[in-house]
Amino acid sequence: MHGLLIGGVASGVGKTTVTLGLMAALRRRGLRVQGFKVGPDFIDAGLHAAVTDRPSHNLDGWLLPREEIEAIFARHTADADVAVVEGVMGLFDGLEGGSDRGSSAEIARWLHLPVLLVVDASAAVRSAAATVLGFETFDSSLRMAGVVFNRVGGPRHAGWLREASALTCRTPILGAIPWETDVRIPERHLGLVTAETGLLNPERIGKLADLVEAQVDLDRLLESTRLVTVPAPPPVRSGSQGARCRIGVARDAAFCFYYAENLARLEAAGASLMPFSPLRDPKLPEGLDGLYLGGGYPEVHAAELAANVSMRDDIRAHAAAGSPVYAECGGFMYLAEAIQDPEGGWHSMVGWFPVQAIFPAAGLTLHYVRVRIEEGCCLGPPGMEARGHEFHRSRMTAMPTDIARVLAIAEAPGDTWRPEGYRRGSVLATYVHQHFGSQPCIPSHFVEACRRWRVATDPTRGIRK
Repeated sequence: MHGLLIGGVASGVGKTTVTLGLMAALRRRGLRVQGFKVGPDFIDAGLHAAVTDRPSHNLDGWLLPREEIEAIFARHTADADVAVVEGVMGLFDGLEGGSDRGSSAEIARWLHLPVLLVVDASAAVRSAAATVLGFETFDSSLRMAGVVFNRVGGPRHAGWLREASALTCRTPILGAIPWETDVRIPERHLGLVTAETGLLNPERIGKLADLVEAQVDLDRLLESTRLVTVPAPPPVRSGSQGARCRIGVARDAAFCFYYAENLARLEAAGASLMPFSPLRDPKLPEGLDGLYLGGGYPEVHAAELAANVSMRDDIRAHAAAGSPVYAECGGFMYLAEAIQDPEGGWHSMVGWFPVQAIFPAAGLTLHYVRVRIEEGCCLGPPGMEARGHEFHRSRMTAMPTDIARVLAIAEAPGDTWRPEGYRRGSVLATYVHQHFGSQPCIPSHFVEACRRWRVATDPTRGIRK
């Protein structure tokens, strides 16, 4: 198998464009491409999946221990020809200045992946070569497979870049990609637009493949990224062997922020995942035993969500019946009484929690958190810990004191734990996106909670296979 990590010299140098173009070009050659994303990024992973037709999995050295990273990589590359890992920020940037903990470099080292370095050369020539030299020498434990200069001004600029690099650097220059506005991925308030917008249609994917095929030496890249050893994939830890339960998962343009690994682990624990769209579907799928409402952009689609009254009513009735519901971030917002959109308009939502989601003019919450269960809930018993992150612009109005706080979160070791995670009836909602790989017991606990509710409400359904 071939494998590489695409690292940048900094954020914003075009890693995602290069990654998507490379994936598209390799697929055009008939290769099975498995994507991964370093860090807690749902948007880039979703874009990968749109190009590769395979879920892209997050690899994060703070959220997950090394053994989980290695297992996820091995499991999802078992039937792939090429693994393409898109880095985060600059190659060596992580949680702190004194180490590369949580960085792309850490993942490359753990998985023995060569690095393809992306350099924004739009305003440099010899200085770009100096940048490459610095990355070559900064950490000798990393293997540099090659360099791609991005946003190059033309053939003459590309020639100068190659000439300067040949005089000072040992890493081969594998490509010089010109500035192409046709393949640029636009942004909005939480980053790039999502794949669910339909941006990556066949025409744009074709343009990305054309660009990389014309400007990058793919044969040389493949030759330099052949992996010597690939670990055997370990089995996924499964839950009990009872009958499978049916868990509805909100999946559309408003709700698209899920760790692919979370969904895979729910299935391994005994869940049949039933996707539905709060935007388009009039009702929930039949026979559900639980709901998983992930994050996304409900504020962007608030008017459409509000207009789908029958779906909001059905979700509220499902919660009132006592079925387990787990909601993260955007899902939490959807369960509020109302959402304020970015233009200041208000839209009615499910109304399960007596709060409103406010959209401030500025401010962004973005950090890792440790999560501890304070009261037993659908995710597990008291004392169980996991890891996750928060990433949102919205905030909630004050939650009434009679709503139970069943989780506690802390941003770093030594920080004070503060209440979070709100439970009303069988519904648990939080702003935190938890990665189930950080606490592998969560999927089985949630599946078992759904099974118990199913049997309690209709014992004859407990034998469903």
